[in-house]
Amino acid sequence: MKIALIGCGSMGRVVKELAREKGHQIETVFSSSEAGLSAEQLAERLQNAEVAIDFSVAEAVRRNVLACLKARIPLVEGTTGWLHELEDIKNLVQEADGAFVYGANFSIGVNLFYKIIDFTSHLIANFPEYDVFIEERHHKRKKDAPSGTALKIKQIIDANLKRETTVNVTRAGSIPGTHTVGFDSQADTIELTHSARSREGFALGAIFAAEWICNKKGFYEFPQIIESLFETS
Repeated sequence: MKIALIGCGSMGRVVKELAREKGHQIETVFSSSEAGLSAEQLAERLQNAEVAIDFSVAEAVRRNVLACLKARIPLVEGTTGWLHELEDIKNLVQEADGAFVYGANFSIGVNLFYKIIDFTSHLIANFPEYDVFIEERHHKRKKDAPSGTALKIKQIIDANLKRETTVNVTRAGSIPGTHTVGFDSQADTIELTHSARSREGFALGAIFAAEWICNKKGFYEFPQIIESLFETS
């Protein structure tokens, strides 16, 4: 598979290394110094790629989507902080009959964590004596707060409990991505936690998504791909 890598920061470098280890070819890499490229210029350089993986910045997502639609290749969108444009981006992809996968978090472990949270909060909904809390901690360089992962967890819980929950956010030092959901009553506390040890989990998930979406059409959220594995197993 020939991959175009948009964004060559910390995540991009891990994706590049692991993709090569899995036998894929990095066809082209776009760095932050090329942020001024137009969608047309970017599309021209995407012509030989079979799929693009984006770990750049939220402000560039629309341009990157338009470029991939023009080049007629799928885009795996790993950037966060752009979900206020979700419906607009979805319309662009569907109108152009394109292919797009996005996720608040591409870690396989986190996506399994979503399913655990979904199941647990569905059970807890029967016991109103439990209060729910969500906590997320990241290093001080992370810009979006709450994280996309925390917002996805909140969405799952709110849907099951039919009430709003809040997210407590910490940004400090070099803390790895950590998300905790707690269910607290007068009698006891249940806590579920996912901690990321490295960026490899996110990179491997993005590569898996690229392998899955290659030669497909449609607009998908990464958990849908994970769900499809359970349906076929």
